Amino acid sequence: MIDQTATVSDFQRLVSSPARFRLFMLAKLPMAYLAGLRVASLSADAASVTIPYKYLNKNPFSSIYFACLSMAAELSTGVLCMMQVYKASPAISMLVTHLEADFTKKAVGIITFTCHDGQKIQEAVERTKATGEGITVVATSIGTDEAGDKVAEFRFTWSLKAKR
Repeated sequence: MIDQTATVSDFQRLVSSPARFRLFMLAKLPMAYLAGLRVASLSADAASVTIPYKYLNKNPFSSIYFACLSMAAELSTGVLCMMQVYKASPAISMLVTHLEADFTKKAVGIITFTCHDGQKIQEAVERTKATGEGITVVATSIGTDEAGDKVAEFRFTWSLKAKR
């Protein structure tokens, strides 16, 4: 039996190593790497991901392109899912099945997306492990600019299913 607490801390160490996580992004998420996404913080309850305004991320309106914002928001929810399914037994598949977004302010500078749904994601993972049924969980990520103003809110529906 795999100790889930140990695997969570192993995953947190992996993500907190800038070099190792950049290599992971380069191999598995090359657009996130090019966009400059960074995991600013990760705990069992929450994750924050930053994205800077730069040449590769910009749109014709001098702000960050919405697709790049979506990438950062998704990673803030996805890293919480990844942490819970990392080396899980049984293995668990994860997939975004729905996305909703609201944009409230022009995104310039460094934008930080934070998701506080780690507990809800952990409970969904435990449920699919116990039942083998597919479970969906909606994780919300709020993007704020350097002044603390909300620029966007994303809601991602993740489908989690234990592989049998």
